[in-house]
Amino acid sequence: MSGTSLDGLDMVAVRLHGHGLSPDLQADVLAAVSLPLGSLGEHLRDLAESRPFTAADIASLHRRFADLHADAAEALTAKLGQRPDLLAIHGQTVYHSPPHSWQLADPTPLARRLACPVVFNLRAADIAAGGQGAPITPLADWVLFRNATAAPAHARPAIAVVNLGGFANFTLLPAARSTPAEEWAAISAGDICACNHILDTIARRVLGVPYDTDGAAAAQGEVDEEALDDLRGILTAQTRPGRSLGTGDEAMSWVGRHRTRLEGPHLAATACEAIAETIAAALLQHTQAAELPALTILAGGGARNQTLQRALAAAACSRVLRSDALPAELGGMAPEHREGAAIAVLGALCQDRVPITLPQVTGCPASQPPVGGTWVYPPAP
Repeated sequence: MSGTSLDGLDMVAVRLHGHGLSPDLQADVLAAVSLPLGSLGEHLRDLAESRPFTAADIASLHRRFADLHADAAEALTAKLGQRPDLLAIHGQTVYHSPPHSWQLADPTPLARRLACPVVFNLRAADIAAGGQGAPITPLADWVLFRNATAAPAHARPAIAVVNLGGFANFTLLPAARSTPAEEWAAISAGDICACNHILDTIARRVLGVPYDTDGAAAAQGEVDEEALDDLRGILTAQTRPGRSLGTGDEAMSWVGRHRTRLEGPHLAATACEAIAETIAAALLQHTQAAELPALTILAGGGARNQTLQRALAAAACSRVLRSDALPAELGGMAPEHREGAAIAVLGALCQDRVPITLPQVTGCPASQPPVGGTWVYPPAP
């Protein structure tokens, strides 16, 4: 997985127990590797921001990015001491405005170098059937985090999972139902607002660093009410139900409007407050009063921003924990590994012919959600 924050390529090894969406399906995170994108990151950002590229440039970028995936897979295989049975890759989102979406990925070198099947293009089937193709992770969140409170299966409370990536999105896992199918039908999820897109723009353009490590600069700033009201309005407008966020929603123009008046730490503190308030309000809007989440789990690179985490803890209506604060047996993992683990789970579900998207989440009108994924197989032995 490489997210829209473009802060690295994460590959996560997951062992799954069970088949399809059986009630006892569980996933154990075994190991992970992260590789820097280097100059690829800037080129991918340029492509995502629709700067001019020649066909030759895109073809070269495509291949270099594929080779980086294969390097990561080989490093993870060496760490594990065994070859994976399946590789699932998300690719880099360089354009998303349904019904048009492009996740840049070339799985062919992976299939050849790792000698195993590769599934990719996971959003395409949902989009082709009329959905938004996003958020794509809710079923995987159910597999990974439904037992995070250690409550007995029949008494599991509602749990919120919030991903703080380039965009913030959420999954609301319902309290225990009579059957898993009833639980899946009650899952709600959606994109919320721009998140790291704003915070990293402040870091790059104003602070002169790739990102605000641990939210340290934001912690030194003060919230500016004028800028806060401006950003609140932008982010609240992005929370419209049934709409996925993508190209054009990065909200980076807000930084340009206020950077001449405010120093970087004040911009960062204000952005953290606006993002936290917007996320908390969106979760409350999508939560039934009888099922307020007992726990909100934070994942994604933005979860390491302690200023943002504190603002969320103050604004949320539940206990807030970062994903790595959970024990491993309850779904604990590094925040930046949650999306990679989710893609692994979704790849396994695709292999079992289980539709990985939920109509109530993506807006896909199909009476039967489509089975996702495009496959590449290794050469015959």
